Amino acid sequence: MERLAKIVERLESDDIELEEALAAFEEGVKLSKECAVSLTAAEKKIEILMKDASGEARLESFDPGLDDEDLGDED
Repeated sequence: MERLAKIVERLESDDIELEEALAAFEEGVKLSKECAVSLTAAEKKIEILMKDASGEARLESFDPGLDDEDLGDED
């Protein structure tokens, strides 16, 4: 993601040559696709982990501000 952000920043600058811009854009598209694949894989893992004993997916709200103590996990 960091590299992708740098590519976007570079593409937004006024002093980039066309060939360099095309190469950066191509790299950015590739990185974006890789991120999408990683995100999809992570979502599938979470979906599997969130299934109950009967195999039914259960939905729970997500609060990114909670830490392990808030969740009752003392490990």
